[in-house]
Amino acid sequence: MNMGLIVFFIVGIALGFAGGWLGKLLLVRRDAEKLQGLSRRILEEARKEADSIKKEAIIQAKEQLLKAKLEFEREAKEKRKELESVEKRINNKEDSLEKRLEMLSRKENAIEAKEQSLSDRETNIKEKQGEVQRLLQEQTLLLQQISGVSQQEAKDILLKMMEAEAKRDAAGLIRRIEEEAKNVADNAAREVIAFAIQRYASEYVAENTVTTVSLPNEETKGKIIGREGRNIRAIEAATGVDLIIDDTPEVVVISSFDPVRREVARIAIEKLITDGRIQPGRVEDVVKKVEADLDSAIRTLGSRTCFDLGIHDLPPEVISLIGSLKYRTSYSQNILQHSIEVAHLAGMMAAELKMNIAEAKRAGLLHDIGKALDYKLEGTHAELGADFARRHGEKAQIVEAIASHHNDGRLNTVLAVLVQAADSLSAARPGARREMMASYVKRLKDLETIASSFKGVDKSFAIQAGREIRILVESEKMSDDECFVLCKDVAKKIESDLIYPGQIKVTVIRETRVSEMAR
Repeated sequence: MNMGLIVFFIVGIALGFAGGWLGKLLLVRRDAEKLQGLSRRILEEARKEADSIKKEAIIQAKEQLLKAKLEFEREAKEKRKELESVEKRINNKEDSLEKRLEMLSRKENAIEAKEQSLSDRETNIKEKQGEVQRLLQEQTLLLQQISGVSQQEAKDILLKMMEAEAKRDAAGLIRRIEEEAKNVADNAAREVIAFAIQRYASEYVAENTVTTVSLPNEETKGKIIGREGRNIRAIEAATGVDLIIDDTPEVVVISSFDPVRREVARIAIEKLITDGRIQPGRVEDVVKKVEADLDSAIRTLGSRTCFDLGIHDLPPEVISLIGSLKYRTSYSQNILQHSIEVAHLAGMMAAELKMNIAEAKRAGLLHDIGKALDYKLEGTHAELGADFARRHGEKAQIVEAIASHHNDGRLNTVLAVLVQAADSLSAARPGARREMMASYVKRLKDLETIASSFKGVDKSFAIQAGREIRILVESEKMSDDECFVLCKDVAKKIESDLIYPGQIKVTVIRETRVSEMAR
């Protein structure tokens, strides 16, 4: 019983197990069928999608091909138009060339016809020339037989007669023109200069480069020196001058390159002597007051000078510099008085020449303004004055007149010539300038000696108070080009060997004289 149950139980379990596996197999088979159906659907959908993509790609390729075809056709059409246009232009040019060739051919034919005509005329002319030549020869032979003179001799006689007559006429004409020009120029210049000189003459005041102060007694000299020299050191430090106290009784010498400082020191010493209180503190106070008073006096003098000359609108710096010219001298000639003279002379000559009188006076007054600056700055007083005037707004013609009033080769305006002439008149009149005769004569001799030391120089002359040296050279030994070199060499040697004020003009003269005896 138990055994049968066990068998039954085992058989049941086996059947259950077999049924389970069978069920699982059926389920697996069903799932496999489902998977096969799903894979078939996926493949079908993929095939459909691939066909769709293929169709779209074919359509796009066709569209691109169509676009490329249209673009190619458009470009081909444009190229065709271009070629047609070029072909048209070429055809037009060919037509034009054909017309030109035809025209050139006609012209060539015409030229050939003209050449033939000219050739015929030339032949005819040659024949006529031969006939004329034959007749001339016959006439010449006849004239030679009649006159007894050959053709060449007759030509020589005629040429000599014509040459002599032309020389006489030319010489007479040249001499007459030169005399007329010289007379007119000399008379006009003399009239203008004489009229200006007659209308004006200025007083001359000579200023020394060293100032002396008279002392009331010898005790005052000791007060000026002070204990251990402190007073004299204070005066020198405050004024910027050198005080020279020597054995000369009752005199103190003031020495300075600046005339304004010298004047300040002179006035300050006189005030200290009058006051009697000479000590370092008092010296400084007096010098400051004197400087202020002198600056005011200089400005007043400059303003009064400009007012007297009728010159207006000058900057304050220029007016002060004009006033300070009172304390500057050149060859002992006071520069302010000299500038006033030049202003008047230039104005008078401008009036005679119908020029601007005010402008001429302005240029004359300012022409030596650089002499108030040349002891402070490097350069000639003409260059410094012109630069100062330019920086303070003066007109170009005024600046040019100041820069060129010593005839440095830049005289290109009438105003500059007038200022130079007025400057020469004021400086060269008798008594205007004085210097030691020995030094003056020595400088002139040195100038002439330097000029005569060069080869080819015949004579040399120092003129214009030593401002110019004129050199006559031997024309047969020196050419014109060598004269230019000689002029520069002489100028350089003068600059290196001599000490002189201002500028010296070097002029080299070469002339050829031809003489012939008339018999």
